[in-house]
Amino acid sequence: MKKLQKHLINFELHNERLCKLRIKGKYNNITVINAYAPTEDKTEEIKEQFYDHLQSVVDKVPKNDLIIILGDVNAKFGKEPAYQKITGKYILHKETNRNGELQCVFAAANNMIVTSTQFQHKQIHKGTWRSPDHNIINQVDHVLVNQNKKEVIEDIRSLRGPNVDSDHYLLKQKLPNIYKKKPNRITKWNKTNMQDPSKLRQYRTSLHNKQENIPDTNNINEEWEKNEESNNGCSKRSYTNTE
Repeated sequence: MKKLQKHLINFELHNERLCKLRIKGKYNNITVINAYAPTEDKTEEIKEQFYDHLQSVVDKVPKNDLIIILGDVNAKFGKEPAYQKITGKYILHKETNRNGELQCVFAAANNMIVTSTQFQHKQIHKGTWRSPDHNIINQVDHVLVNQNKKEVIEDIRSLRGPNVDSDHYLLKQKLPNIYKKKPNRITKWNKTNMQDPSKLRQYRTSLHNKQENIPDTNNINEEWEKNEESNNGCSKRSYTNTE
């Protein structure tokens, strides 16, 4: 938790439907807005009030931040051509509901796209909510990002396996390689050094001296680790390509 805390800039709770978290990023700071939109049966006034509040939160975000809006926005996107520049074409539903229309209008006004419907997956990995009788599956949880920074997300799909005690499924986001931990560099062995008698003598002497200096701790695991460290250290100096 302490490792995460040093990357947090601030957290703001705006109301029961909106909260904002700002995080230090490698290239840009990241503002994550969690949203819970009114359901489809709520009045038009309540829905518009929600998007007015959301817009006021977005307006206060620094211009260089990457904005990610995610959550249960109760929006169904359909296959209408008018919305596909924002939603893409990998959509579960045929028709856009009113919440979906409002979401598209908001995204267009803020130069954002819906990334949760941009990636091709099986139908089973598109749905994010199931009815209590398990007969209805809807795609109503979505992720929006800045249009000009959409490459920060390589994939999104729902996860049906984890039990999160909810009628919603988790959404899994995949980040590009530049945001992943770099793999450990593999050291190559120098075969010429391994065939050189003087290098072999140097290695044996160095290894013997290292092992002589390993203290007796009466802890077999700790002694094994120390022994492994000394072996690796001597091997790298004697047999790798590093001059």
